Amino acid sequence: MIKVRYICLTAAAALIVTLSSCSGTPTAENPSAPVTSPATEAVTSNSHSGHGGKEKININSAILSELDKFEAKLGVPALSNKIQASRPYGSPEDLVTKKVITQEQFDQIKDQVTVQEVVLTGEAKDVDYMSKLGLMKGHLLVAQELLDQNQPKQAEPHIGHPVEEIYVDVEDQLNERKVKEFKTTLVSLQDLVKSSPKDSKVKNNFTSSVQAVDSAIAALPADKRSKPGFVLQVINELLDSANSEYGAAIADGKITAPIEYQDSRGFVVYANDLYKGISSQVAQADPEAHKAIDTSFAELIKVWPAAIPPAKAVKTASDVTKLVKTIEENSQKVVDKSNTQAKR
Repeated sequence: MIKVRYICLTAAAALIVTLSSCSGTPTAENPSAPVTSPATEAVTSNSHSGHGGKEKININSAILSELDKFEAKLGVPALSNKIQASRPYGSPEDLVTKKVITQEQFDQIKDQVTVQEVVLTGEAKDVDYMSKLGLMKGHLLVAQELLDQNQPKQAEPHIGHPVEEIYVDVEDQLNERKVKEFKTTLVSLQDLVKSSPKDSKVKNNFTSSVQAVDSAIAALPADKRSKPGFVLQVINELLDSANSEYGAAIADGKITAPIEYQDSRGFVVYANDLYKGISSQVAQADPEAHKAIDTSFAELIKVWPAAIPPAKAVKTASDVTKLVKTIEENSQKVVDKSNTQAKR
């Protein structure tokens, strides 16, 4: 069974925030460029940092889903687990000295490796917060579909994703924003689906879990949650994750990893829902960019015809990457235009 993995945001000191992969053993690298965000404050410790357009991942603190980026690039099975097992690292080069990877492999990823931390501030922190909650929403959306189709065993991992790793990654921000604790609610739902999936309480617990995540998202000011420039950044974080997941799900034109396929479906569905909420504003601000984004979303949605994977992949990982990149590039145009107008 595919090992459950999750996604955590990595922040860039060069004004970029990127969500990393939530994958098993990917078959395609995700080259898409992220949408830029406001400044972050760098501190030397354990977390994430970045430069240029490339994501940097802290090998001392990154969760498996982040480390999967290296697995995707190098094509080394179980590399994420090997990196985790060999902690701590005094420097990125320790990956070679500890014989986790070869020097040749390290040279391919060295620009993405760090042992330093970047602390998010301002809007970048808000994007990070809503993106993580958006991942929770995506997982729960696909879990609900699977439960509705009487597939509790397939639904359970997607209920587990939010509580087992994403929650702990966003917990500090939840506390800062005075959001009522809902980890207990998620755990209760997960346990119930595992032990008694046909129990009538499942429906109520599921509703409570979704409402809890929605309430956490509502901790952000309403005007921010409806601001195109902000929402587009969140959308692209979700799509970056979906792109990596889809690449991990495909081998030889077939869906070989259903969990990753379902994860990516949930993220794209929620990202599309978010775009619908701001599409009229984007169309008014930049009709050409809106058309490109809307068209690409229409094609993306077709990739996941149902929660249960089709026997043959609808599109290749490369096709999905191109669509995601088109959305990101056009989103950036809208964000840049918005920033320029705000400075006038």
